[in-house]
Amino acid sequence: QVQLVESGGGLVQAGGSLRLSCAASGRTFDNYAMGWFRQAPGKAREFVGGITSSGGKGVLGDSVKGRFTISRDNAKNTVYLQMNSLKPEDTAVYYCAAWVTDYESPDYWGQGTQVTVSS
Repeated sequence: QVQLVESGGGLVQAGGSLRLSCAASGRTFDNYAMGWFRQAPGKAREFVGGITSSGGKGVLGDSVKGRFTISRDNAKNTVYLQMNSLKPEDTAVYYCAAWVTDYESPDYWGQGTQVTVSS
């Protein structure tokens, strides 16, 4: 069992930065690939980015490439999402997720953290 707790969301002006953290409990954190999804009101959930269990490879969605960075620290059981050059369209609830095989069907989800970008 893995429990995920996000933090770091908040209100920021366009062009600003935020760093989200996702702390995982459980002893098998480094068995899971990790990632972030987001969902804005009235819109479908969107894959933001993911990183392999070892942290050796990260993938970002097209809408955030060049602005966001994903990383993880397995010693701290934590995955991060560094968000720079934020835009109002980045406003959403951001969810941390963990999976073994399929990023489209994560095994575990966090409760979400709100990110609001004002124009």
